[in-house]
This record gives sequence, C-alpha cells and structure tokens, in this order.
Amino acid sequence: MRQKLLIVDDEPGIVDMLKSYFEPQYEVLTAYSGDEALRKVAAVPDLILLDINMPGMDGLAVCRKIRAYITCPILFLTARLEAADKIGGFGAGADDYIVKPFDLDELGARVAAHLRREQRRQHSATVRFFGELSVDYSARTVTVCGEEIAFSRREFDILELLSLHAGQVFDRERIYEAVWGLEGDGSSDVVMEHIRKIRAKLGLHTLHGYIETVWGCGYKWNG
Repeated sequence: MRQKLLIVDDEPGIVDMLKSYFEPQYEVLTAYSGDEALRKVAAVPDLILLDINMPGMDGLAVCRKIRAYITCPILFLTARLEAADKIGGFGAGADDYIVKPFDLDELGARVAAHLRREQRRQHSATVRFFGELSVDYSARTVTVCGEEIAFSRREFDILELLSLHAGQVFDRERIYEAVWGLEGDGSSDVVMEHIRKIRAKLGLHTLHGYIETVWGCGYKWNG
C-alpha cells in the first residue's frame, strides 16, 4: 500500500504542482482551506504538507486542532520564516518548515526522510524504556523493575499519550479530547483525578516522578 500525503494550500497552482510531483510515488489528498483539511485528516495521512498563511483558519490553527489526534509528520509551507514564526509553529506541533519558493527535489527528499523516520519510530515504539520503567504499547502493560503495574483503560491511555510524546506539554483539555474523544460527555477535570491515580500507582514502585506538572500549562512526561 502506497503512503498517503495530504497537501493543504489555498493556492490551486501550488497544490496542482505538488500533486503532480508526488503522485507517481504516493497517494495524494488535497485541501484548499483549513476547514477542508480538518475533514481530510479522517483519511489518516502518513504526512501533511500544510501552508501557514491561509485565509480563515490558518495552518497554525489547523495543526493545533489535529495534533492530539494525528501523530504523522506535519511540514509547514511558508513564504517567510521569522524566529517567532518558527517557535510558534514548533509549539503548535510542526516537525519541519519548507520556505517558499522551494526546490521540488529538495522538498521530495525531506518528505521521504520524514516518512522513513516515522516508519522507524513506529517500529521501535512497541516497547519503550524509561529508566527502571518500561511500557509495552502493544500489550498495554507497564512494568517497573520487572513488576507489572495494573492501570485502567483510561489511565493507560493517558500514560501512553504522555510517554509517546516525552517532554511535550499537554493541557487538560487536550488530554481529555485525545483520550475520551467522542465518548467524552464530562469535563477535563476528570483528567486531574486520573493523573493522581497514575502517580499514586507509580509511586508505590518508584520514587521517580514520571508525570510532571507544568504549572499553568498542563502535564508532560519526564522520562
């Protein structure tokens, strides 16, 4: 099965050019606005090329909305690259920047490199080790020094989300949306209680604080 790219840009000429370039190698989806991009991510692309400067919902807003649900690489397309723009983009969840005008072969090489890196990450993400703690994402088990710790479904989902994005800060709303999704009919306050339970269970086996509170922002995994 061919890997799938989603190209998002409000300029039809750029979309057509990129589609023609990438179609021989990849399955290509296109969107011409932020709203259309939100609908197209349901197809689960392997990589997204996302224009920043679009009318209405811009690329930064799109990236922030989908990042809790989409783990694939997101490469921003931008006509300029100031330091503040770069910091804001990486904060929103971008993996790379492509400055317009760009060389198509260089862009193609970057896309291929990100896809290869993502494949390696997926293959190595079945089990991860954080000091004395290990997480088996396929078996959904957590062990400390070989002793398994029992977690509820939601507790493991939160632990999985944070540990797969070590160092990245997630606020309560983003955790709630990512873990409860469409099933959620409560409030993000429930996240605090689940975090408390996860910490308590880990605390019985290790002194290391794996889930760190970033005051005023949320939580992050401290592996």
